[in-house]
Amino acid sequence: MIQAYRYTEKSIFVARWLTAPFFLVLAAGMLLLIFRSFIEFYEVLIHLRTETGKDVIVGILHLVDFALIANLVLIVIFSGYQNFIRRIDLHEHPNWPQDISESDFGGLKLKLLGSVVAIAAVEGLEWFLETEKYSDPSKFAWTIGFQLTFVVSLFLLAGAERLAAKKEKT
Repeated sequence: MIQAYRYTEKSIFVARWLTAPFFLVLAAGMLLLIFRSFIEFYEVLIHLRTETGKDVIVGILHLVDFALIANLVLIVIFSGYQNFIRRIDLHEHPNWPQDISESDFGGLKLKLLGSVVAIAAVEGLEWFLETEKYSDPSKFAWTIGFQLTFVVSLFLLAGAERLAAKKEKT
């Protein structure tokens, strides 16, 4: 009976490696983001003479979106690997950013939600710059409401994390 328990426990522990292909697929997905961002840049470039300043800004904001989403994917890859597969030793990699290995689950949630808020802010700004193209002002209200929901969630999560940290100290 105890032997079966040990095999079960060992199998579950080894099963954490089943998440590694997801991280590899996410890394490959970043190549798709890179490819799409070059296409977006090319589109902005070829229409530079005929587009308005707002249209160029919106095109550049799309590029900012790609960069923010790529950062979000990196956060998920590194923190998932760090938290579930294998701890990253910075002594083996002295040139790597320190945040890669020092992200606990609470910090991860704050980083993820912060990234989502930044992406939503860029999307809201894009929509605001293109408001004359849309006839439905309620869509803008929904965009702002959606973004504010993330901001409020971020503050609530940060407050909860701070309270939890104070309780751990006492």
